[in-house]
This record gives sequence, C-alpha cells and structure tokens, in this order.
Amino acid sequence: MDLGPATGWWVAAGVVVALELLSGSFHLLMLGIGLAAGALAAHAGFGLPMQIVTAAVIGGGAVGAWVVRRQQEPPSPPAGANRDVMLDIGERVHVERWDADGSARVHYRGAEWSARWAGPGAPAPGEHVIEALEGSRLVLRR
Repeated sequence: MDLGPATGWWVAAGVVVALELLSGSFHLLMLGIGLAAGALAAHAGFGLPMQIVTAAVIGGGAVGAWVVRRQQEPPSPPAGANRDVMLDIGERVHVERWDADGSARVHYRGAEWSARWAGPGAPAPGEHVIEALEGSRLVLRR
C-alpha cells in the first residue's frame, strides 16, 4: 500500500477535527481547514515547502478571520441580564408600593420576591419589566 504525501495531511486534519469535537474550540476547526488545504496542495503536486505555506496561510487566515468576526460582534450581556440564560428577563410584574430605598416586594411566579429599581428617576407603583436578576433579587424598570 502506497501512502502518498497527502495522507499525512489528511490524518493531521482528522486528528485536529477530532480534538475540536472534544474541546469545542472553533479555532481548531479553522486549523483543520488549513491542514486540509495542505493536503489539497499535496494532491496538486506542490512540494513540501509550498504545502506547509498553503496550510499555514489558509489555517492562520481562517483563525484570524474568525477572531476579527468575533471582535465585531457586540459582547454578550452578563448572565444575570441575558434573556438566553434567565428566562424571567422581559417578564412583567406588578409593584404595589416602593420603599424609600428603591426596593420592593413583588409577587411573581407564586412567590414573594425582593426587587430593586433600576430605571431613571423615582420608582412608581404599577407594571414593571424585569431587566435582570441579581441572585434572588429582581431588577426592574418601567
């Protein structure tokens, strides 16, 4: 059985993709693309130095492009204010009265909760929206 020069590149790409599946690091997947590009360069008949350059440029470029793309996205809110983590965010509660320090007790999901005001100005009784959770305290706004 004759193993061509591309076989090593394909094996390395497979190992890196398997490591990515174990770790969840998307950067390893980008490096796997670079290794696959090195294998394709070997199939095209390029010499080893050109295969290495191809793998490095494609893999490194893919990692760099991924990093730039991630930096352009707005940062995720902290877990206590992230609707994807805390499903209570955005729900409405009714506040009967506010204490002088901007806190209140509200009835929500069948229990009494401590709440604090996070909006501008002085809080007023009425309907409010849950903006975040701080431990077991609701953070409310109008």
